[in-house]
Amino acid sequence: MRMGSLRVQDASGWTIFVFGVLAFILGLAGLIFPEFLLTLLGFTVVDSAARAEGDYTLVFMLASSMASLNMGAYYMLSALKNVKTFYYWTVPFRLLTCTVFTIASLSHLAPMRFIGVGAWEGVGAMATGIALYMESRRQRKGR
Repeated sequence: MRMGSLRVQDASGWTIFVFGVLAFILGLAGLIFPEFLLTLLGFTVVDSAARAEGDYTLVFMLASSMASLNMGAYYMLSALKNVKTFYYWTVPFRLLTCTVFTIASLSHLAPMRFIGVGAWEGVGAMATGIALYMESRRQRKGR
């Protein structure tokens, strides 16, 4: 892979790249300061000494933060290499994620602040979808 070929080329690429940067940063934050991420999401932070045996909250935070960091890297690299197929795949799956997290919040399975995760996914999916649609229209007109 030539380093000179790494650049974001269009609006859809920027939507993917920005999401990747945010996911990477939040994943890194969760690995270093899991309590911060729990607070950000609206969960009660329990002191480590007060955690019951079998409380795997911090282990779950470690796993999800690592997944977020990796996903952020995938998104950034996809944007830098202009992998359009990946962009298209993200739209329905991010809308699904939006739906699940929104339902979890509205049904009180998760704190209401968690709805922000659903909104982040939904707005990002729509931004990418609209950018892809506009780019596709421009290409068709240019033929």
